[in-house]
Amino acid sequence: MADNMPAATTKNSDHQVFAIDHDGRGSSSLLDDDGRPKRSGTFMTASAHIVTAVIGSGVLSLAWAMAQLGWAGGPIAMILFSIVTWYTSSLLSSCYRTGDIVSGKRNYTYMDAVRSYLGGWKVKFCGIIQYANLVGVAIGYTIASALSMMAVQKAGCLHSHGGSKGEVSCKMNSNPYMIGFGVAQIVLSQIPDFDQLWWLSYVASVMSFTYSTIGLALGITKVAENGWKFRGSLTGVPIGTITESEKIWRTFQSLGNIAFAYSFSVILIEIQDTIKSPPSESKTMKKAALLSVIVTTIFYMLCGCFGYAAFGDMAPGNLLTGFGYFNPYWVLDIANVAIIVHLVGAYQVFVQPLYAFVEKRAIEAFPGCKFLTKEILVPIPGSSKPYKLNLFRLTWRTVFVVFTTLISMLLPFFSDVVGLLGALGFWPLTVFFPVEMYIVQMRIAKWSSRWVALQILSMTCLVVSLMAAAGSIYSISNALKVYKPFKASY
Repeated sequence: MADNMPAATTKNSDHQVFAIDHDGRGSSSLLDDDGRPKRSGTFMTASAHIVTAVIGSGVLSLAWAMAQLGWAGGPIAMILFSIVTWYTSSLLSSCYRTGDIVSGKRNYTYMDAVRSYLGGWKVKFCGIIQYANLVGVAIGYTIASALSMMAVQKAGCLHSHGGSKGEVSCKMNSNPYMIGFGVAQIVLSQIPDFDQLWWLSYVASVMSFTYSTIGLALGITKVAENGWKFRGSLTGVPIGTITESEKIWRTFQSLGNIAFAYSFSVILIEIQDTIKSPPSESKTMKKAALLSVIVTTIFYMLCGCFGYAAFGDMAPGNLLTGFGYFNPYWVLDIANVAIIVHLVGAYQVFVQPLYAFVEKRAIEAFPGCKFLTKEILVPIPGSSKPYKLNLFRLTWRTVFVVFTTLISMLLPFFSDVVGLLGALGFWPLTVFFPVEMYIVQMRIAKWSSRWVALQILSMTCLVVSLMAAAGSIYSISNALKVYKPFKASY
């Protein structure tokens, strides 16, 4: 696109510089090979972005997933998902540039890569899945953060009312907490460019390690209280305690929980587009993905295994709730506050690509509209650089946050729906598209041994996604039985 257009100075947010003439002449140390400002991302910033996206509150549900799969299936499932995630992420990172991995044309978003390599109906299919998944994540994070806020408030309430005796008087509605989270996201959503979020990712990464470590420490403490006896069984919750059909659905759902917990391919290209070169962006991203998956898997294994060892087949859906609101309740408060801070950052990491997509399409559709492109300089006290306020960015991003907040308030069990979106998104976004694009990039011959191996991997993951989706639908059907809009109390 840039090759056929004259030079221009129009500058828009979120990688939206559309008229650039770059033919190798007049290169500048301030510009990359595509005429855009030099990327400044590094191995560490990319790793921080990935860890922020991957290690989320889902880590606290792994003990429950372990309880459904048992000591035999749980660890194996987590290791297999980690290997698949790392491998397909490596394939996807090779597709950041079309043609030559080092000097080919850049793809700025996941959809740009799909459009460049595959085209046709696959682009529309990818867009629907990707952005529906991002909206679902935003809603799920809103709900999860509200639950953690309420846990902190309820712990203090119960502590002042004498423990379980104050359970009735400490009931509270989740709506104010979701609104509070939404207000914070409206403010943070005005950060104009994705790679300016590096500090937020670092903070969020520290927070994720904080609550994961607390959950792990409490799990180890619980095991120690049990005389270092590891509870649970090889096959998980036995049939008899639950029905045979429930065992099947729970097993499927647990696979969905693990698959969704590892998913970050949806934003990998966007993260890779912030990395400076040399070395090549692909080389840096592969290292970042490997480090992030290793770190994530270690935490997942420890939290899941010790949580299951502590509670056995009675492991709760949220590991922290299994320890009650006391003994000592302030430690759980620290963990829940860390979850809140992490989700504030992770929300932004996930929705920035969606913001960029809508803003890019709007400017392409109405290139002369000043409402879309005009930036108002707002002085910042103590800073020499003013804030560039874009009215369209302010309006659209605010509307999006309000929408996700309202849906969260309307359907507070929507985390089950997010699980369904994750199950449906795992195969196409984490496996299918990376595999298909890699085949095109590397010109792998059809029916060659490598092509067949990649197709077997893709089909296997499709089956897993369908099984996980079925389990999530089962959970949603159960949640609908007690559905009360805007009436969720805990």
